[in-house]
Amino acid sequence: MFWHKYTENKGCGSIRHKVLFLLVSILILGIFSLVAGCSSKRTGQTTPLPEETGDLDQQVSEQTDHIVNFNRELQEYQPGKEKYHFYFTYKMVHPWWDAVALGMEDAAKQYEEQGIIIDYEYLAPNQVSAQDQIRRLSEAAVREFDVMGVDVADVRAVTPTINKLIKAGQKIMTFSSSDASKDDGCQRIAYVGNTHNYQDGADLAEVLCKKLEYRGKVAVLVGTKGAPCHEDRALGAQDVMAKYPDMKIVAMEYDEDNEEKAYDFTREFLARHADLAGMICLNMSNPVGAARAITEAGREDEIVIVGMDHDQEALQYLRDGVIYALGVQDCYSIGFDTIQIAVRIADGQLPGEAYPEKTEETTTILYQEGAAGMLRTLYGVIE
Repeated sequence: MFWHKYTENKGCGSIRHKVLFLLVSILILGIFSLVAGCSSKRTGQTTPLPEETGDLDQQVSEQTDHIVNFNRELQEYQPGKEKYHFYFTYKMVHPWWDAVALGMEDAAKQYEEQGIIIDYEYLAPNQVSAQDQIRRLSEAAVREFDVMGVDVADVRAVTPTINKLIKAGQKIMTFSSSDASKDDGCQRIAYVGNTHNYQDGADLAEVLCKKLEYRGKVAVLVGTKGAPCHEDRALGAQDVMAKYPDMKIVAMEYDEDNEEKAYDFTREFLARHADLAGMICLNMSNPVGAARAITEAGREDEIVIVGMDHDQEALQYLRDGVIYALGVQDCYSIGFDTIQIAVRIADGQLPGEAYPEKTEETTTILYQEGAAGMLRTLYGVIE
């Protein structure tokens, strides 16, 4: 019988209730309405939903299946074992990683249909901590997992532990949002996830600059200091802003993926900069905190917000015009492909012809016109 474990270690929060909620809202209300489609990276606007209800599911599918592709099937590959035991740890308990878990769940179920059992643990702390991640990896290493996967919290801090465990014979991959690559001196076997975080930050900044007609003061909310995805996005945004003489970053803070901290920082920005024109928000939590603070201040018509990902509240702000654009990652595919690559790593296959060293997933810039369709697909919100 197939089973896996989302249960928490001591001191950690369980995400099982969140995954079950998303399974109900996404899989029942959303996935069954999708038709075959392929995932591709796009920028630009989607078309509005039709008024006619007869073709609603078809139209919603056409708008969203290139952004989050739930219609995945396992690649043609015959696993070498009948049962696998994996361990995955990531930055923090958060809905973003719950969406990754859904892809893992579906991949494991498809393997089960082939008679292959995928037993895995998927665990994280309540707050980002490189030291906690190091402890988790070290403790898991003595439990004889076929593969361990880590969404790196801090490259400099975690890389030595990864390399030590690799040298001791462990098979370790990175996944999700943050890699520790060969260029960083990390010996991890492969990475599955976002390989273009710098470009995501640059794309969001470019969208903002164009909207502001290349003139104005901007504040930036980053996320977790040392997290490769957040640091890379911040660098991409800064490089774009530097191209335009009349654009200026007047403040930048790390909110640690916390909505309340993002809210507080945004209030400080507003108090210090009466002429603030825009905000760039570089993780899934901070567009929500920023939008809350800006709407409370009554300045939603003055300040352009761009940000990352698919939080329900953020999508509602996008629908209502408070947020101008969101870069939505295909978290489902990240999870789905992580399981596929872990199986091949467990079988002793190395990157090359069998699979790439880096499996690239997509990010799509979503505008107001596409928000209603994404809310329906991901959260079952029908308007």
